[in-house]
Amino acid sequence: MLRLFHSADWHLGHSLHGVPRDYEHARFLTWLGEQLEQRRADALIVCGDLFDSANPPASAQSLLYRFLVDARRRRPDLDVVLIGGNHDSPARLQAPAPLLRNLGVHMIGGLPKGADSEPDWEALLLPLRDAKGETAAWCGAMPYLRSADLPLPREAVEDPLIDGVQRLYAGLIQALRERRQAGQGMLVTGHCYLAGTQLSELSERRILGGNQHALPSAIFPADLDYVALGHLHRAQQVKGPAPIRYSGSPIPLALDEAGYRHQVLQVDLDPGCPPQVEALPVPRSVDILRLPKAGPAPLEQLGRELEQLALDPDLPPERHPYLEARVLLERPEPGLRQQIEELLTGRPLRLLKLSTSYAGSGAGLGDQLPEQTLQELDPEQVFLSRWRRSHQGEPSAELLARFRQLLEAVQEAD
Repeated sequence: MLRLFHSADWHLGHSLHGVPRDYEHARFLTWLGEQLEQRRADALIVCGDLFDSANPPASAQSLLYRFLVDARRRRPDLDVVLIGGNHDSPARLQAPAPLLRNLGVHMIGGLPKGADSEPDWEALLLPLRDAKGETAAWCGAMPYLRSADLPLPREAVEDPLIDGVQRLYAGLIQALRERRQAGQGMLVTGHCYLAGTQLSELSERRILGGNQHALPSAIFPADLDYVALGHLHRAQQVKGPAPIRYSGSPIPLALDEAGYRHQVLQVDLDPGCPPQVEALPVPRSVDILRLPKAGPAPLEQLGRELEQLALDPDLPPERHPYLEARVLLERPEPGLRQQIEELLTGRPLRLLKLSTSYAGSGAGLGDQLPEQTLQELDPEQVFLSRWRRSHQGEPSAELLARFRQLLEAVQEAD
């Protein structure tokens, strides 16, 4: 049996509304190293987006390399496979690959090609060893595929992008079949978007093979023992011929990801048997609060819910929860943020985002006005209709007077 850990989308160097996430990432990586040791993992596979940008800060790179050294110290025979994602720079990831290989770490930044410009499948076929040191499975470590990686399109194909990705995976899987021996398993990696999956809209960047180019799960045939994927931040299983899983990101990368548990997958592979998958919830080191809980509400409701919070006043600053305040307004409130910050005085909270909604009807202007030609429209009537769309009640006399002054100035200029 081979025990591997499947993770993805670490996004080291990420910041949330301007707040760096180094503390949360460091806590996650410490936890992951402990799990690898305690659960006696044989391999770790991380499926892309190691970094949040192509030019990550030095602190993010330090986190990654310190973790790799620590993981190998804890598990000296651990096989580690890291592939590039759409946020990563292939060249940056590939640069330390020869050095990391001596640590048992395989870094695949981009699709390797030979002198003939054809994919170098041998560079993507990596042995995974079990506790006895024997090769229990082969990993086809496919990184994120960019447009330049794809073969020239064939004629009469419906979508050249999808067709190109399918052909590359078919070539990799065929190389796997030729390499593996009896009793050895086969798995492949990927950083892509499959049809029929759930997105995290606020934090996932559109990619080749994503959204309008969703890949069919049928590109992964039934003789694969496991398919480890990255890119989607929600952990999920995908229906297809082979066992296909997204591990999801280990920490929330947007405020709307606060409501589900992030995880790492422990996968026990025994060739010829279905994989045994266990989700290991990642402890959340910094909470995310979106108040009021039921959605946008008047400022008074936000104040009441803040009063009901049981917060530890001794929390160190790096552990202060993130707050998204969701306020429903009847009319513009220029001093709203200051009012909320006064509510937060003395509370161990960090206001990351202020979301405002208005209590107007939201109807289009054309729905509120009788059918008229452009020449018949009264500017003040349009102004009032626009006001009622977003706000309750009527504009103040002062605001209406200022509008009339502007209107007169425009008319005089004409």
